[in-house]
Amino acid sequence: MDVASPARVAATPAPAKKSRPLLRLGIHVGWVLVLALATELRVGRFGFHPSDQGFILAQAWRVLHGEVPHADIVSARPLGSAVLHVADFALPMPLFFGSSFLAMIEITVATIAFAALVTRRRVLDWGPGMTALVAAAALINLNAFPLMAWHTVDGIALTACGAWALDAGLRGERALARRGGLLLLGCAVLVKQSFVLAPVIGLFWLLLHPATRAGTRRVVRLVLDLLALGAPGLAYVTWVSLGGGFGTMVEQLTGGAPAYGERLLGLWLDDPEVLTRPPVRELVFFAAIAVVLLAVRLPGDRLGVVRRVASWVLVLAGAAAVVWTVVDGRFTGSTRWADVLWWIVAVGVAVNATVRRKVPWAGLLVLATGFMTSLSWGNDTPTLLTGTLALTALLLLGELVPPGPRPVRRWVTATAGLTAVAVCGWVVVARHDQAAYLDLGHDRLTEDLGTVTPAMSGIRTNPSTYTFVRQIRDCLDRFPAARTAILPDSPFAYPAFGLRNPFPLEWPLPLEIVGDAPERMLATADALSREGGYLVLFETDAFRELATGGPVPESIPADTPVFDYLGLEKAIQARLTGRTVTCGSFVGKYAP
Repeated sequence: MDVASPARVAATPAPAKKSRPLLRLGIHVGWVLVLALATELRVGRFGFHPSDQGFILAQAWRVLHGEVPHADIVSARPLGSAVLHVADFALPMPLFFGSSFLAMIEITVATIAFAALVTRRRVLDWGPGMTALVAAAALINLNAFPLMAWHTVDGIALTACGAWALDAGLRGERALARRGGLLLLGCAVLVKQSFVLAPVIGLFWLLLHPATRAGTRRVVRLVLDLLALGAPGLAYVTWVSLGGGFGTMVEQLTGGAPAYGERLLGLWLDDPEVLTRPPVRELVFFAAIAVVLLAVRLPGDRLGVVRRVASWVLVLAGAAAVVWTVVDGRFTGSTRWADVLWWIVAVGVAVNATVRRKVPWAGLLVLATGFMTSLSWGNDTPTLLTGTLALTALLLLGELVPPGPRPVRRWVTATAGLTAVAVCGWVVVARHDQAAYLDLGHDRLTEDLGTVTPAMSGIRTNPSTYTFVRQIRDCLDRFPAARTAILPDSPFAYPAFGLRNPFPLEWPLPLEIVGDAPERMLATADALSREGGYLVLFETDAFRELATGGPVPESIPADTPVFDYLGLEKAIQARLTGRTVTCGSFVGKYAP
């Protein structure tokens, strides 16, 4: 007969306290929403330019009305972003305000996902210090970029969240998370071709993971996983093909100007002296620290007091180099600070792998995402990933710090993190207040576009841009038509005023004109001339004055030259047989 001893009963540990996961989840969801809303209220809604701030929404507006990508809409990129941002129209807030709010949520969630992958810790286990550092990194990711729906932001978010879910699903044997992650990675390439590496990374991650080779139904499981990865692309191609656009899709997606990331990869090759100037000099400093750190750590893991102190000093010096790169960058693309941070992470990955004898796969994923982000025509640098690059470098360095005698108290890390959030928030606000994207300083953004159209309530701009937008509304009131176009640089107007654009392009920039776009634009003009019921407004030279607050005339002569890139607008104007009208700073052709 067994009898439990009193001593054994006394040694039974007390039950652990409940972690309250729902409360922790609510706190994390709450700070993401608060950060996004605060950023939109203080930064995102100030400044507006009629060109790219509305480009994605204009494409989403067309998809919402049943138009088929590449068949009805000419695009040099897959229109996955247009499909995603159909959701912006369902938000219970003004369209442009809500779209910017969602963009900041995307940036923040992507920052969280990358940080969770690099640290290998559940977000619910983060303390206030780590949470605050991630919030600060999200603000640095925004830096001077305008808050708006954009395909690069979508690509980063889909890659980060897809990899996060895939990793969680593989580690925890959760099929839903695993396949959900693969689905998101498959969607990434549909917002922009440069993110084609995302599903490739997901495929190799899946095939090389030990969990994929275990179990009795390996083949069935792998087939279902591969279907999840390929489902977005298959659905997109099927949709376009059924709409009669397969051939034009291939022509458009392969007809754009290529981007190879040469500016990022060749940071110092054109001018080696740049290595001695800020902020690139911080890369040289960081690389030198990395060499010394390797010399200190490689002889053995058992560190003496001198080696332990030297490791701490070197890691702190490396962290200072990362921080100073951000400071020296001043949130401007011309300083190449994003490229420097990318190379710092590359060095950090190599040092971390050498010292710990284990490849930091998450660090490589961040590097790959930075490279994909840099494959752009206008912003060929990983600027939208700067906060994540800086945080990844700091986390990789932190893994090389010898364990201390006692952990840092939580109030210390919380204070440091909140200080970082405050400083980064102040810098972001100051940078945007100095000059918003293609707009003026904060004190000159005196006009609310909500008085022109409810879709733009809360968006503030300068008086010149306000006048330009108001003139569009006045033209629409004076010359009502079932089909209306504003050429070439005002894609925002279609979702803002609920217009149906008869042309297959919202924004006929030279680089956006791919495939048979010119012929289709001219054919549309001929069809409008035959059928009538149209208003086509052509911008004049006044459009160039908007970003600088220059004059926008209230009336112009009918023979005023229209703003033109490649002669396409003038050719369309000549083919339209409607009567010539003038309205504000616009010259138009109108046939009721």
